Amino acid sequence: MLPSILFALAAATTPLVSGSPTPTRSSGTSIRLNGRSLFPDDATDDDIKTKLASLGGNLRDKYSAYGSGDSTSGSAERRGIGENKLINQNADTSYFGTIAVGTPATSFNVILDTGSADLWVASKNCITGCGNVPTFDSSASSTFKNLSTPFTIKYGSGGAAGSLGTDSVQMAGFGVAGQTLGVVTQVTQKLLQNPVSGLMGLAFSTLSTSRSMPFWQTLASTNAWNEPLMAFHLTRFSGVSGASKLEVGGSFDMGFTNTSLYSGDISFVDIPNGSESFWQIPLTQISVQGNNLTAASTILAVIDTGTTLVGGPAQSIAAIYSNIPGAQQAGAGYEGYWQYPCDTQVDVAFKFGDGPSWPIDPADFQLATIGGGICIGALFELDLSGSSSPDWIIGDTFLVRTRCVDIEFKD
Repeated sequence: MLPSILFALAAATTPLVSGSPTPTRSSGTSIRLNGRSLFPDDATDDDIKTKLASLGGNLRDKYSAYGSGDSTSGSAERRGIGENKLINQNADTSYFGTIAVGTPATSFNVILDTGSADLWVASKNCITGCGNVPTFDSSASSTFKNLSTPFTIKYGSGGAAGSLGTDSVQMAGFGVAGQTLGVVTQVTQKLLQNPVSGLMGLAFSTLSTSRSMPFWQTLASTNAWNEPLMAFHLTRFSGVSGASKLEVGGSFDMGFTNTSLYSGDISFVDIPNGSESFWQIPLTQISVQGNNLTAASTILAVIDTGTTLVGGPAQSIAAIYSNIPGAQQAGAGYEGYWQYPCDTQVDVAFKFGDGPSWPIDPADFQLATIGGGICIGALFELDLSGSSSPDWIIGDTFLVRTRCVDIEFKD
């Protein structure tokens, strides 16, 4: 019998602002998340326009196509619970935590992305795009095995290429021996920014470009966790005056729920059977300024910690903004975006499955200010017709500050 896979949301108590792989077990800690600033204080209108165009294009490209295939896995060592503290990079642009690779273990910061499924780090032999980031010397690890298989992966913001290998990987006290990872020698410029050296995908193995079992999935499937769940708690620094490029980002928990980070009941939503690729759940209702827009029963939304925006079909986005006083499509250079008066109190909420409605904080909805009291909204037109991608992508605009996100497996 296949397990039931659920996605869960809970209201945060307070916002934080300032191979066959083999698993291991010990007492638990949390991973700190870090993040970086979206717009510096001195950003010009042209800077904002360029950045927003990049964010929108990246989101379209990321979900325009994904490969799938058979997966292989390593073995996991049982631990029970773990917490990885995160770093918020560039004001909610991305969130990264720390892993350790090899024997002896070397620590690397990697972006944690629930919208992809591969793990990779920059190689010591990297020739493009690695700049001053820390790199992995596979020859210095006694447990590294070269699979002599080319590896290439593409994201909306660029890509990476190199070769596949297996090695010991650790995070928050959990370890997986024989974890498949990409050791990359070519990276798109600016995809990696110091101190980040790579990326860890947290989606399902069916999305894996390397056709390998993701680190988290090995731990979950081998009962390495005390409870079959993982959770994100993300901070918000977008629009915070004086915020640094790197700030405290929240936490990534494995095997337990940190009850100090939320209040009330957790709302679980089933992932539809056969949809275990992205973390995608039914989006059943959107409310705007107190008006309910009912979504079709077949609409699925991907929950993606590696994406800043919330993207949806143009017709649906237009319907949302039509309920916001003074909103209109933004001008040239802002294709896909809508603008509205900054002094308008925007109330937008999403309902998933049969659960409650979850609001977007008005401050998080306000993506950028472009002058004259006009703001750009964080809900973006994303039409992916002709691809197998879902209609909606729910990024950090929705996930930051006001909610705790849990992913759970139940028999």
